Amino acid sequence: MVKKLFLLAALSIGVFAENAYERNCIPCHRELPTDLQGMFKNYLLVYSGEETMKAALRHYMRYPSKHISVMSDLFIDTYGIKQKLYISDQELKEAIDIYWEKYKVFGKLN
Repeated sequence: MVKKLFLLAALSIGVFAENAYERNCIPCHRELPTDLQGMFKNYLLVYSGEETMKAALRHYMRYPSKHISVMSDLFIDTYGIKQKLYISDQELKEAIDIYWEKYKVFGKLN
């Protein structure tokens, strides 16, 4: 009974998610100790700007590999590499754009 309720809740989150970021990013990352903001900081440290970071994220989502991940070896050894993301290019672009807008620091610092 509890498993069925959990499954129903998990499915409803995906069905009623408001945007590509909530549908495709939040459900998987919810289980990890490093939140999406922490991962954003790692990407920003490595790739510096919007265009290079977005390009790196698009590439990683299509071709995940330990060699191009910005996460530590300990993190990867513990949690593994994500599965290849099978969504449309438009859905992926939308998710990454929302992710960028949510956590970017440029223009937010006074």
